[in-house]
Amino acid sequence: MPDAPSHADLANAIRALSMDAVQKASSGHPGMPMGMADVATVLFQRFLRFDPTDPSWPDRDRFVLSAGHGSMLLYSLLHLTGYADMTLDELKRFRQLGSKTAGHPEHGHASGIETTTGPLGQGLANGVGMALAERHLAARFGDAIVDHRTYVIAGDGCLMEGISHEAISLAGHLGLSKLVVLFDDNHISIDGPTELTVSDDQLARFRASGWYVDRCDGHDPEAIAAAIERAQAAEQPAMIACRTTIGFGAPTKAGTADAHGSPLGDEEIAGARAQLGWPHPPFEIPAPILEAWRAIGARGREARVAWEARRDAMAADARARFERALSGDLDPALGASVAQAKAALIEAKPNKATRAASGDALGVIGEVVDELVGGSADLTGSNKTRAKGMGVLDKSSYGHRYVHYGVREHAMAAAMNGMALHGGVIPYGGTFLVFTDYCRPAIRLSALMSQRVIYVMTHDSIGLGEDGPTHQPIEHLAALRAIPGLAVFRPADAVETLECWQLAVEREGPSVLALTRQNVPTIRAGGDPSANLCRRGAYVAHGDGGARDVTILATGSEVHLAIAAAEQLATQGKRAAVVSAPCLELLAEQPAAYLEEVLGAAPRLSVEAASTFGWAPWVGERGRSLGIDRFGASAPAEELYAYFGLTPDAIASAALELIG
Repeated sequence: MPDAPSHADLANAIRALSMDAVQKASSGHPGMPMGMADVATVLFQRFLRFDPTDPSWPDRDRFVLSAGHGSMLLYSLLHLTGYADMTLDELKRFRQLGSKTAGHPEHGHASGIETTTGPLGQGLANGVGMALAERHLAARFGDAIVDHRTYVIAGDGCLMEGISHEAISLAGHLGLSKLVVLFDDNHISIDGPTELTVSDDQLARFRASGWYVDRCDGHDPEAIAAAIERAQAAEQPAMIACRTTIGFGAPTKAGTADAHGSPLGDEEIAGARAQLGWPHPPFEIPAPILEAWRAIGARGREARVAWEARRDAMAADARARFERALSGDLDPALGASVAQAKAALIEAKPNKATRAASGDALGVIGEVVDELVGGSADLTGSNKTRAKGMGVLDKSSYGHRYVHYGVREHAMAAAMNGMALHGGVIPYGGTFLVFTDYCRPAIRLSALMSQRVIYVMTHDSIGLGEDGPTHQPIEHLAALRAIPGLAVFRPADAVETLECWQLAVEREGPSVLALTRQNVPTIRAGGDPSANLCRRGAYVAHGDGGARDVTILATGSEVHLAIAAAEQLATQGKRAAVVSAPCLELLAEQPAAYLEEVLGAAPRLSVEAASTFGWAPWVGERGRSLGIDRFGASAPAEELYAYFGLTPDAIASAALELIG
């Protein structure tokens, strides 16, 4: 009877598939998969709990390839362990249009890809979010139902990126002991040896942030296994520095930057096959080796079936809440709660900042949607992101729902992506709108992955006043609106703020709520409180719906100014309709008939205390945009609005010029 495939046979299958796919594509990164093949083999064979026949099993371990350029490592593992949609043909179509095997892993393209990675460090922070979501749900539903680990493979580049500092610090502070980072310590980056650019003691760095740290030979399976066992026993998040050789097995390129980001070439691949003892043709995996890998894939089935039995034994109410949280469905009571609160707002007509109204809205929605888990980047009082009764989520109270992220905007945003990807929570987080610059890589990935993440961004214009141009967003709304799939909400009053919060919670995609520091009056005078007028992106907020001489489109804190201008115009016999446009992305989705009804045929004037970039399609060739196409200034808000020509008088004057 032939011997069972050895560890080397299993690891070399990954190496062969990786170098063959990169060579066939004439593009890719073979070095990292070849270097980390031993570590990945030990992880999947002995530790990772997963079941390819049920890729969305909620209590599976999460595996994140933060070093996403090494995507063939992940694709090879998915194919070898038996994920049905990761066929050999998909590996042969690596990096080709329409394939599941994109250059960097893309969540949703194939089962088993837990997150989209490639921008270095993002996956590491995603892993922190996944581990945080796991601990939160375990506290809510019990360890019998939620008890799994998150494993992250990260490279030198991930740890050089600034986001890694924030993510490591946050994970250590929160004591996320179910998180294990496997550091591909190969001492090589694109430019050459890492000694060219970095001399950090990574173990000391992690240890200083409260992590358990360890080292191992990344090509010794027993040493790898022993290190992972020690990490699992730790009461802190764990980092293992796995000393590896990039391009392991390549005769002349192993251990060099030449193995990193381009095909090895036919001659080098032939040499690698000889050196590794892998005589098989490209893309051919001998049956015994493939069967051994498929057995590894089948290893978690028993645990999954046992988990299903425990789930089925849950009390009916607890199981219903658990399954609703995982499905992303919202409590049906949400609509009635919002309508009741909205009716009270319409009657009370508060004059308050939309950031304060957002805090109120969060209280209303959070009482019904207990999946909401939020926080702020050290701006809780300013962002109004902590509703009454929300306890602080920390390592002694994972079941609470408010996270103090500290001044870590990068990690906060990326961790929220990880939480959303994990499932069972709807994450939100706050900072100032100007600091979306710090969050932007993660916001972009939220949109790319269509994840329900809510960014609560306050102090949204020159209306924040004296803090000046460093804190006054000008170009930010336009830049955010340029991200495909992102909904940017800029509500005009407390009623719209509640409506926009409802839409953000309901959306299957990310949202930004841009909120004022300064008070604004209520513009909604009546109507059916069960109807969400913001749902279509814009609506006529002022005007009788008849013929008009001009249409004024405005957002946020400029809507009430536009209404005041329209009232001035009326005294001069000019009919102006004011359209509140809290979400241009939703407006763009509306049918032509609705756009004609709301926007009308008269000349259009847009008004927004921000860059005018992006308004041209809405105002048309006959229209004009009032905004701020330079940086702001330090002064009281009222003076700044007058200085930049954003007053009722200035708006009315511009409208009259359009009317002619």
